Amino acid sequence: MKALAILYGIVFVAIGVMGFLPHFTQKEMLFGMFQVNAMHNIVHLVTGLIALWVGFSTASACRIFFQVFGIIYLLVSFLGFYYGDQMMLGIIANNAADSWAHLLIAFVTLFFGFGIKVRKQ
Repeated sequence: MKALAILYGIVFVAIGVMGFLPHFTQKEMLFGMFQVNAMHNIVHLVTGLIALWVGFSTASACRIFFQVFGIIYLLVSFLGFYYGDQMMLGIIANNAADSWAHLLIAFVTLFFGFGIKVRKQ
């Protein structure tokens, strides 16, 4: 569980950083597909940093992280589908690819939080 949180954290920090780099982002489109802006990138960075923090903590903390952030990303995906290609809540860039990616992230994260048994340490 801890290794999953660390991996999750590394991936999210990397995506957050890539969103700020012109080589990966052109016209606010990460990888030419995902609509991003500074706030969207910051959300990914914060998610990744929290995942790293709990990854170096306890397995129970990791489980809670995956449960909470799975629910958050599920809600974010629903908001994304609701807002469509408009700014979510007026501050976060969004498009259909983002919404589908957030839904996939939510399902994977919820599986980590609720579907994987934590070993006693």
